[in-house]
Amino acid sequence: MKTEARAVLEQWDRDHVWHPFTPMQSYAAEPPLIIARGHGCFLVDIDGREYLDGVSSLWCNVHGHCQPELDEAIRRQLEQVAHCTLLGQANVPSILLARKLVELAPPGLTRVFYSDDGATAVEVALKMAFQYWRQCAHPRPEKTRYLALHGAYHGDTLGDVSVGDIGRFHELFAPLLFSTVRAPNHHCYRCPVGLERSSCRIDCADVLANLVREHADSLAAVVIEPLLQGAAGMIPAPAGYLKRLREVTRETGVLLIADEVAVGFGRTGSMFACSQEEVTPDFLCLAKGLTGGYLPLAATLTTDEIYGAFLGRPEEGKTFFHGHTYTGNPLGAAVALANLELLENSVLAGLPEKIERLRGHLERMKELPWVGDVRQQGMMAGVELVQDQASKRGFPSAWRVGQCVCREARDHGVLLRPLGDVIVLMPPLAIDLSLLDRLCDVLYNVLQHLAPEPDRPSKT
Repeated sequence: MKTEARAVLEQWDRDHVWHPFTPMQSYAAEPPLIIARGHGCFLVDIDGREYLDGVSSLWCNVHGHCQPELDEAIRRQLEQVAHCTLLGQANVPSILLARKLVELAPPGLTRVFYSDDGATAVEVALKMAFQYWRQCAHPRPEKTRYLALHGAYHGDTLGDVSVGDIGRFHELFAPLLFSTVRAPNHHCYRCPVGLERSSCRIDCADVLANLVREHADSLAAVVIEPLLQGAAGMIPAPAGYLKRLREVTRETGVLLIADEVAVGFGRTGSMFACSQEEVTPDFLCLAKGLTGGYLPLAATLTTDEIYGAFLGRPEEGKTFFHGHTYTGNPLGAAVALANLELLENSVLAGLPEKIERLRGHLERMKELPWVGDVRQQGMMAGVELVQDQASKRGFPSAWRVGQCVCREARDHGVLLRPLGDVIVLMPPLAIDLSLLDRLCDVLYNVLQHLAPEPDRPSKT
């Protein structure tokens, strides 16, 4: 792009665009990266430089950019209708997608409520659970609370923030939030109950189960990210953890909300994470990869039992009075159907080889001096950087080491985004092995040269 045109875009970006989760003062201090187009696993900036999309454009892109089948699905739907309300009427793609999701989901999830993004998918489940206990066959209006894990992130609406637990995101809003029962998370590297993974019996699951039993009379639901906590730092759950939670919630009559916004649609190696432990939650929250990363669309799946509590004559007031203008958008539903077809027919079968290749690269990174831990669940991975491996002491936050690493990787043609000093690797599932090698090699080389002096990281 010509220098003058680029300068205008950069200035207008600084003057008008408020970027999410971005320290704007620091952002404005250097030229912004402005993306003009994409192809395959690459994004291309306005000057024509290509970058390997190492985080799937915030964990949602599945098949790469400008994927022909998905592009065509949107074109075909555009010839029919782009949008119509789902309030009191239906449209063809949303019906077909609901049927497909029910076929793919864990058995028993038969009802689909559409919304716009992951935050709203979880917010819907929170409100449905609350209302259910007031309208079910044997009402329990005292069940008004939720249990969630330390480090939880479920979105940015006030309900989601209430069940969330990431200080730098959530503390400011504390006066606006409802209280939540908090359980220790399954962070094996920094074990909340002080044990070693090699010898523990998933004691954190026992603590969780005891809290569910203790508070069962007041709990509407437990909210969890199955198999892996994402924004907490890519923290995998031990095998059997989710199944234990499902057992105790059934035992105590507490609903289970599974937030699969990040982990669904192949990210953990299967279509849905819950399926790996044969768990059917009461609510399954989906977004991100639902449309292959093309359009905003979310879904909250639930059971006939939950749905039945909302049935009645209009004057009884049992209706779920919640909705979004673009609920069940036909374009989003059409591209979601094409996305699911590709996942089923080609992508899922190729994941085991890619997961193993990623695991091999992570094992190599373990040997680097500033790597404290590497964590992986399927095609989701995190590399935690520490100042001292023996004590697990992290770097001072002011050094912004994770951000420095990602900035250096960008100079080598790879886009990454950190969670503090945890470097996230989550490429499009359709990435081929050679590009996966390239992604991991760039990160390895950047980390290898991170700290030429033993007491301070380099200014990369």
